[in-house]
Amino acid sequence: MAGFIELCRTKLTSFGASLVFDADRWEVSEHIQRKGRHNALGLVFSKQATSRKRQSSMMDEPFRSFAKSYIRYQHGMRPTISLTNRMTALRALEAALLEAGTADAVWTDAHALNRAAQLLAERLAPSSAYVGANQLEMIAEFLCDNRLMAVPTRWVNPLLAPHDYRTRTGKSADERQAAKMPSQAALDALPKVFLMATISIDVMVSSITAFLCAAPDRISEILCLPYDCEVEQKSDRSNEGDYGVRWWPVKGAAPMVKWIIPAMASVVKEAVGKIRRLTDEAREIARWYEQNPARLYLAPGMEHLRVKEWLSLDEIEAIVFAEPVSPELPVRWCSKNGVLREHRGRRAYARFADVEAAVLRQLPPGFPVADRTTGLKYSDALFVTQRNALHRSKPRFRCVIEPVRYNQIRLRLGAPSIPSRYSIFERCGFAEPNGEPIRIKTHQFRHYLNTLAQAGGLSQLDITKWSGRKEVRQNRYYDHETSNAVVARIRAAVGDNTRFFGPLATGPRAELITRDEFARLKVPTAHTTDFGYCVHDYVMSPCEMHRDCLNCSEQVCVKGGAEKEKRVRQAHSEATQLLSMAEQAEADGELGANEWAEHHKAHLARVKALLDVLDDPAVPRGAVIQLMSVDTPSRLEHAVQARALLPSSVNSSTLDGAAA
Repeated sequence: MAGFIELCRTKLTSFGASLVFDADRWEVSEHIQRKGRHNALGLVFSKQATSRKRQSSMMDEPFRSFAKSYIRYQHGMRPTISLTNRMTALRALEAALLEAGTADAVWTDAHALNRAAQLLAERLAPSSAYVGANQLEMIAEFLCDNRLMAVPTRWVNPLLAPHDYRTRTGKSADERQAAKMPSQAALDALPKVFLMATISIDVMVSSITAFLCAAPDRISEILCLPYDCEVEQKSDRSNEGDYGVRWWPVKGAAPMVKWIIPAMASVVKEAVGKIRRLTDEAREIARWYEQNPARLYLAPGMEHLRVKEWLSLDEIEAIVFAEPVSPELPVRWCSKNGVLREHRGRRAYARFADVEAAVLRQLPPGFPVADRTTGLKYSDALFVTQRNALHRSKPRFRCVIEPVRYNQIRLRLGAPSIPSRYSIFERCGFAEPNGEPIRIKTHQFRHYLNTLAQAGGLSQLDITKWSGRKEVRQNRYYDHETSNAVVARIRAAVGDNTRFFGPLATGPRAELITRDEFARLKVPTAHTTDFGYCVHDYVMSPCEMHRDCLNCSEQVCVKGGAEKEKRVRQAHSEATQLLSMAEQAEADGELGANEWAEHHKAHLARVKALLDVLDDPAVPRGAVIQLMSVDTPSRLEHAVQARALLPSSVNSSTLDGAAA
């Protein structure tokens, strides 16, 4: 253990070669790029009990040195932008070891690991505790593989993975899915806020929501857009042309142009124009600093101050602040930034060189590069402002710039636990129907648009490309279509032979009722199955097919559902294999094999018929498909069929006995 700690202290360069290993807080902002989040990122090696408090107690030695070594070593081997889970697991392990009377990681054993997992379960939500316990398992594996524990122990996470609410039914599952979506009040208020906003921060936030409502974007992707993000090209479909935005997805997908639907194109154009007007001056200042990296930016009309050695407080105010401020503010600014003042009578002066150095220190970290991933510079970034330009009460700086941060957006959308006076909805007079303040998260728009796309029958590949994802399977985490919406979609297709394929494609013609009334009669409810949706009414009777869904006439499939179509194809493959095995058994003369062969033939034919419809290019995506009813024999018919298979002598003797 001592050798491992010395290696990490003196040899490794993760988080920089100049890292002060013995410090209790590591500043790692320059080494971890978090898109859209430019605030300082520090690692504090505090105890579990005080990790959420301002005054933190540090971990005990020697565990603290092990924790620092593990974090540094693992970041070199398995880097991540989120170190929270690793720190959470280490804090829990230290707390468990201290309960056992030691602070040395070499005495980690199954008892300590089980207790650490228990502490995680007590303090965190089930999903977070499960992730933290997985990190505990990684720590245990690392200690064991590298012989850093006194008693080698193989330990497995004992916490169960939380239930996936997307596959659950009931009130609580519906509420969790609804929480992923913006409220209707928020969706109704946002267009009005977009038109009513006049304050800089309200204009900025409402313009960003226009992007979020136009395409399923991540907020970090929006905040990294370049100034020249717009793309327009002529369209063969209309005279207006196509409008898109240059996009760089943050989770591995290739750079792309994300085309905006025509209904939202003009809104996004207007939003881009508003943002540019708010940020033009900051871009000019950034460009000046890029060309003059060691010199202080002076506004037009102030260049004469550059030749002065000493500046008065009034001149400092004119250089630093873009608008008049109280007399004591330049004094406070000088004190806070280490600018020494010299008093001459009643007036104070400061050296121009000291003011220049203080301002240059306030430029954003990494300047002139705003995004290391793309190489975007501040002079080319869309979301860059003068410091405090979006703040209502603090004075705007003239010569200092900063990026637009995620927290500035989150607070103005009514973040939880934040007073609603910060919200753009509160300032414009909007609230939920029950009077509660409107609160919305930027990622809820992404869930909302993905759910609309799923309900509208957009292909899974198109949803993946539209959302900037790397894999199609990630779509399922963003599908929150309710059971009521599924029922409504199936009912809407009943009687329409272009959207519904099966017995309900055309209704009976004997009675003159509307198609909506017929749909409500035939589709009273629906719930999800492995292959589609079941429209059986359980109020009338239980399932009569014992979940043999593919042989049930009340099973409907919706073309375009990737996961459900995958299961249908899997069922086809399994049925083909089972039929082959039954035919081989029949050829070998096994008793009853011919009946199984006939059963599998009928089942395979039914699955193949379903796949033929799913693969038919004439059937549109989103079409509802229902197979014909299976002729299931009754018990009497089963008895007649069984008697027919008996030898003729048995049948005749039975008949003679009956006659006698």
